[in-house]
Amino acid sequence: MTALITGAIVMACATIGLIFLRFWKSSGDRFFIFFALSFWIQGAQWLHSGTMSASSEYSPLYYLARLAAYGLIVFAILNKNFGRNAGPSSMRDH
Repeated sequence: MTALITGAIVMACATIGLIFLRFWKSSGDRFFIFFALSFWIQGAQWLHSGTMSASSEYSPLYYLARLAAYGLIVFAILNKNFGRNAGPSSMRDH
């Protein structure tokens, strides 16, 4: 049962990453590519977790992958809000 759920999580991460990739292609906004990469990193981490033994789950590799994925999300949000196009003049246009 664990393998089935892990597979579903990997598939969901890959699908969500592809959706964000499509948004990036249509808008050109880097925000979406960072989110796509984040979900693909998480999917790869889950895939690795599902194929390895349960005792290796506490390896630093898992925490580094999660740190990279969540770091990309934080970077994307901060870049969107405080990037070079986030000044007061750009807020008036929307």
